[in-house]
Amino acid sequence: MHKPIKRHKAIQPVSREHHHGLLLSWKIRQGLKLNISTERVCNYLNWFWEHYLKPHFEVEENYIFPILGSNNQLVIQALEEHQKIKDYLLHKRLLTANELESLEKLLTEHIRFEERILFNEIEKHASNEQLKRIENIHSDITAEEWKDEFWEYPKK
Repeated sequence: MHKPIKRHKAIQPVSREHHHGLLLSWKIRQGLKLNISTERVCNYLNWFWEHYLKPHFEVEENYIFPILGSNNQLVIQALEEHQKIKDYLLHKRLLTANELESLEKLLTEHIRFEERILFNEIEKHASNEQLKRIENIHSDITAEEWKDEFWEYPKK
């Protein structure tokens, strides 16, 4: 078990969004475990992409990753993982149970990488000005709650 990492206040909202991403992974696992139709899970994924992941990726890619530069191996890895996640979600198609399982694992591993490795490196190199800019342009992403909570109970 890893103990929580103390983040700079400018990066805390983005870090909190990672918690939402880990909850998404859990919801996918629950949906598969409960034999929920992939259509219901994919409907939620599409909604989550538009309301949470897409704006989250935009902040990371436009304001946070540039702190280390585009040639940094950690940034390259994060961008490649972002693209793999986008490849699942941008086509708005029905994913199979196997694809959902693969996406869930990719999301979890990606979030752990960003939290445990990439963000630590970014905080080491970020200037106060860069951190202030992140703080000024970003706050927690909020959106209305999804009504079909398939992860809680199967729909009758």
